[in-house]
Amino acid sequence: MSEFTHLGSQLVNLCSVLLLLSSFAIVAQRRLSACVDLFALQSFFLATTAALVAFLTGHRHIYLAAALTVVIKVIVLPRILRKVIERLNVSRELVMNINIPAGLLICGGLVVVAFFITQPIIPLGYLLTRDSLAIALAIILIGFFTMIARKKAVTQMVGFLVMENGVFLGTTAAAYGMPLIVELGVFFDVLVAGLIAGIYTHRLQDAFDSVDTSELTALKE
Repeated sequence: MSEFTHLGSQLVNLCSVLLLLSSFAIVAQRRLSACVDLFALQSFFLATTAALVAFLTGHRHIYLAAALTVVIKVIVLPRILRKVIERLNVSRELVMNINIPAGLLICGGLVVVAFFITQPIIPLGYLLTRDSLAIALAIILIGFFTMIARKKAVTQMVGFLVMENGVFLGTTAAAYGMPLIVELGVFFDVLVAGLIAGIYTHRLQDAFDSVDTSELTALKE
């Protein structure tokens, strides 16, 4: 590996670590707007990672994926979620299924599990950085945990989007991206999911005067 490629892999590794740290920051936040801002920042790091991988590998279609990440995940979806928060007039999440200190400890354990699971897989293929696949899996697990630990529909949506960021990081760093048509389909699905989440949150607020998804258990009665 040349010195230039080694430097590039270190930059990819740095961006991957920033992605992981932003996932922890989301778990540690109670303010809904801060969670959305951190998701936008995480998506920016993801776009930077994709652009670096495209530059180092010569896979030009990844540049398009990086551009779509900026447009959809850094600009459009955060704007939709902020408008939802403003309309609902809900700024903080006071009640959680799992409190923040316990949540951070659990996320630390998920990172350890992710590295343990991926260690046998890493030697099977070429990666720009040996830790990128493990970090991607850790982000997926943390995003899934966020959906479980939070009660507000907005933060659950952020958890889902964090999971998708982890999937995208894994496919970009480990497989140098998916086929272009698949990437376009995924981005379209994520955009539609954001729009549906906004509508669903509004309907939840209208029906229960709350965006706490635990209120949906009342429908069983």
